[in-house]
Amino acid sequence: MNNTTLLAVNGTLMRGLELNGNMTAAGGVFLREDHTDPHYRLWSIGDRHPGMIRVAAGGTSVALEIWELPLASFAALLLSEPAGLAIGKVTLRDGNQVLGVLAEPWLVDNQKDITAHGSWRAYTGHFYSA
Repeated sequence: MNNTTLLAVNGTLMRGLELNGNMTAAGGVFLREDHTDPHYRLWSIGDRHPGMIRVAAGGTSVALEIWELPLASFAALLLSEPAGLAIGKVTLRDGNQVLGVLAEPWLVDNQKDITAHGSWRAYTGHFYSA
């Protein structure tokens, strides 16, 4: 039995950002940078964190990070996420699916659409260098 899962993150849980400590405290291990397939839109939620939703048309490929996370700490990490963010299946550009952080549709109402930026990092200017 596998005691870990892959988790795609596109916002403040990423390396060097505000809530990355929650990811590492939960035992998360960074695996790689990746992108979604071109069916996602991205919003800035009050300029605090992004919200990403899969769409049928008008989407783009969103940059994200893939982490390996122990199943035993998965729930604790989710409980630390802001309201309106949930876990769903995210399709990567290679067609594989992994669990990922997605926004509930109500969360993006009247928020700033930042899809054209392609990522939270590009929108905020907070790039990571190891």
